[in-house]
Amino acid sequence: DGSVLPDCLGIEAGQSAVGDIFNWFATDICRSDASVFKTLDADAKKLKPGQSGLLALDWNNGNRCVLVDQRLSGLIVGLSLRSSRAEIYRALIEATAFGARAIIERIEANGQPIDDVVNCGGIAEKNTLFMQIYADVLNRPMRIAGSKQTCALGAAIFGAVVAGSSAGGYSDAPAAQAAMSASGRTVYAPDPDNAAVYDRLFADRKSVV
Repeated sequence: DGSVLPDCLGIEAGQSAVGDIFNWFATDICRSDASVFKTLDADAKKLKPGQSGLLALDWNNGNRCVLVDQRLSGLIVGLSLRSSRAEIYRALIEATAFGARAIIERIEANGQPIDDVVNCGGIAEKNTLFMQIYADVLNRPMRIAGSKQTCALGAAIFGAVVAGSSAGGYSDAPAAQAAMSASGRTVYAPDPDNAAVYDRLFADRKSVV
């Protein structure tokens, strides 16, 4: 209570590995660097949800939320000699999205609805495949933050509140937020057909774990 804003509850959750999973896949599995993602994205975009038959868990560095167990490990079900690296790559993206969905469902189960999600950072700004899969898995709009420096902007907002309106700042955080921040114009809307497939795959994920 009050950890972020006065009279508001701050809810924190996270995943033990997202970007690290894709860095590992590019460097250790594909034996390449970040340049390989251009090819992986192009090939993975050609696949439909569930087409590869692969289902993955994103516990490659343990599970932070909601199980809180660093001893857990990742898993890919359905691998065969016909599995391509693009299929595995897409399954890993889906796995991290399923991990985010598990967190959202836990928050909602405790009384806080989540209608849409604001995303920031390099992946959100650069990878359209990633964001569309997240929109479909979470079945919610994925909004891209208006600022590319969200952490610095947040610090500036609180600095303006500390300065106060008499010194050119703002009287409270909501006033500073309204004046200094805005959602970006990019929004990824969920595809109903894809979302329906991912609902079934998410149920399968629950049965695996």
